[in-house]
This record gives sequence, C-alpha cells and structure tokens, in this order.
Amino acid sequence: MKCPFCGNMNTRVVDSRPGKIEFEVRRRRECHECARRFTTYERVEQVPVIIVKKDGRREEFNRDKVLTGIKKACGKRAVSINLIEETVDNIERDLRERNDLEIPSKDVGEKIIQALKKIDDVAYVRFASVYREFKDVADFIKELKGLIPNECLPIEFDAISGKADDGS
Repeated sequence: MKCPFCGNMNTRVVDSRPGKIEFEVRRRRECHECARRFTTYERVEQVPVIIVKKDGRREEFNRDKVLTGIKKACGKRAVSINLIEETVDNIERDLRERNDLEIPSKDVGEKIIQALKKIDDVAYVRFASVYREFKDVADFIKELKGLIPNECLPIEFDAISGKADDGS
C-alpha cells in the first residue's frame, strides 16, 4: 500500500478490525519511510447495481453521489457525519440486498427521503424540494403540512391559493 504522505510503497499493517459495514475491513498502516500512520478500508467487490434514470439512461450506483446529496441536505444542521455515513451505508445495503441488477432512480430517491424524514425535518424538506422539483411556495407548504400535526395548525391554510381560512 502506498503511503499517502511520502509515497513510499513499503508500509505495514499495525491493526485490523471489522469496518462499520458488513464485508469491510479497517486497517491501520504505518509507513517504514516516514513512520506516519494512516487508515485504509477494504471492501469486497460486489456485482454492480445499475440505476435506471428517469430518461432511461443507466449508470452504476455511486455511493458518493448519495453521500453528497445527503450532506448538502443536512448542511448547517445538527446532524453528525457518522449518522450521515451510517444512513448511506444502510441505503446501499438495502439496494444491494434487493438482488435486482437494475433499480429505478425513483426507488433510490425515495429511500433517501424516508431516511432524511427520520433524521431531520429541515434536511428532509431540502432534499424533497430538489428531488420532487418543487415549483413554488405552495409545494413547500403542502410538504410541510404533512410534517406538522393538525393540532399545531391554528387555522386552515389553503396551500394552493396561499391564503388562510379562519373558518368564517
């Protein structure tokens, strides 16, 4: 393994343990040249999962795209990177366990939305606004009404017209 600090190819494994997800090994390594330590992760190479996009294009599942989308949705929110990583791991595992070689992108988006709904309401609405292509404020209001319990709404609000109805 090449040292990321000095580029030397002579490194040794100091410690190995199971990673956070199934079929992953975490290794601490030490460079013989500069004596610095670094961590590597080994994963079993799996059959690729192909995502079928809305327009019919197909591309290989990209964990980093899911991670980036969730990080953007959770930006400036009190959501730890560990929770985000765990969420992405769970989504990836769920997709791979389906044993389908091709999965519609809609299924991936819905898995992300459901996960974000459990983590943080603001991150959920941020992601949903892009994923579901909200056109105006009324779309946001409709989505928010689903998050707020009815007893917390003081007056009926017509999301289409954007006007309050006080019942009179």
